[in-house]
Amino acid sequence: MKGSAAMAEVIEPYAEALMALAKDSNCLDQFGEDASSIVAVMAESDELSGLMLSPVFEAVQKKAVIRQIFEGKIQPNMLNFLMLIVDRKRTAYLTGICKRYSELLRDMKQIVLAEVTSAIELDDAQRQSITEKVKAMTGAQSVEIESKVDSGLIGGVIIKVGSQVVDASLRGQLRRIGVNLSRA
Repeated sequence: MKGSAAMAEVIEPYAEALMALAKDSNCLDQFGEDASSIVAVMAESDELSGLMLSPVFEAVQKKAVIRQIFEGKIQPNMLNFLMLIVDRKRTAYLTGICKRYSELLRDMKQIVLAEVTSAIELDDAQRQSITEKVKAMTGAQSVEIESKVDSGLIGGVIIKVGSQVVDASLRGQLRRIGVNLSRA
């Protein structure tokens, strides 16, 4: 718990600074897209994550890699922010900062994030149906769906919005039936 509190102390001010920079640059949405792509690239590449976490590599080397990967693909101000993160030796927090920026942006735009786990890939009609249900549940103006597939669910979906979880999966229903039978 102490580690996550310390992380939050580092992540929050940088995410807020990034938000202020985005507002000043009138690039809120572009920075949001950039933050999402940075998180995705970091998640896809163990080598990049390892490089950013490693104290062995110098700032010059880290900056060169960042430029090679992101230059021309993200906003110049976002690239400058990444360079600042390297200079301040905060690369271990890069993913957390980008995720927190996305949260701040969603809060500002009154967008709710729904983490949806399904047995198969969702089609557009299913996404729309989930969006409408989450809007009704939360009163949000808009919903952003982050989906993943878990074939172990057998069927149905699990929707997580903040701390609320709606388990409409076949696996969850079978588990509830098992619990009820064991009580009987």
